[in-house]
Amino acid sequence: MFVLFAAAGLGLVTLLVIVFAPNIRKYAAGGVCKSSARLDGKTVLITGANTGIGKETALDLAVRGARVIMACRDVEKGEEAAASIRASYSQAQVEVRELDLADTCSIRAFAQKFLREVNHLHILINNAGVMMCPYTKTIDGFEMHIGVNHLGHFLLTSLLIGLLKRSAPARIVVVSSLAHNFGWIRFHDLHSQGSYNSGLAYCQSKLANVLFARELARRLTGTSVTVNSVHPGTVNSDLTRHSTLMTIFFTVFSMFLKTPREGAQTSIYCAVAEELHSISGKHFSDCAPAFVAPQGRSEETARRLWDASCELLGIEWD
Repeated sequence: MFVLFAAAGLGLVTLLVIVFAPNIRKYAAGGVCKSSARLDGKTVLITGANTGIGKETALDLAVRGARVIMACRDVEKGEEAAASIRASYSQAQVEVRELDLADTCSIRAFAQKFLREVNHLHILINNAGVMMCPYTKTIDGFEMHIGVNHLGHFLLTSLLIGLLKRSAPARIVVVSSLAHNFGWIRFHDLHSQGSYNSGLAYCQSKLANVLFARELARRLTGTSVTVNSVHPGTVNSDLTRHSTLMTIFFTVFSMFLKTPREGAQTSIYCAVAEELHSISGKHFSDCAPAFVAPQGRSEETARRLWDASCELLGIEWD
């Protein structure tokens, strides 16, 4: 009898999903960037642009006329993505450069060459990230999530901030996540050496993204360089590749998830929307202002994280 009821229930759920599929997809897609702003003559740098929302962001901004520089760890995959973008839009000005955010030497080499060869930078999108990795460390000994998602982008931004200021008005977009709500900055054990949980490590790094954006925005007041963070939504991408359970879950419930193109909309919105030209230090989701957890609004925590990041990276950034 139980099996009969279970089968009937499953059949009913399946029928409802089929009937309401168009509405489900429309809801899951979320907000859309409606700006028609052109970016002719503008230079954009996007990290992790070889796949997922990074690639879709690169395509959209290239169609708007921007010169898009795709910073990728895997250059071969980056070139494949660039070729795909050119196939979609023949006039796309896209180029690939090698950048490994898990290696500060790579970040410094990238920035040195970038500053030597690129005269302007109008939009920086810190998009690359890792999620739920098994415990591993970066080349410099940082836990991978905090090392790549936060410290790598912190260093990259510090090295390019002068060019952004000289290119102003300019924008910085930091891709965070709703997961920041569940994160805490564990100053006593930033690298999770005492205990490690891949989910919590990811949440900590996403909270660090929000805090970084808010503190950087405060420090850039009056420079015409704005900084905002975004939650792209729950996107069906390869970001879950390190978690078998998450991969299965995303596959089964793909109808309820955003596509990479849909997930890119808020990054695009923060990069181009005319109404955001002077908005800084905010958090967005679905192309609209979004809630920030109390721990993400703490100025004391943001300043302390800033100082800790500078110390770990061996830099001075006032």
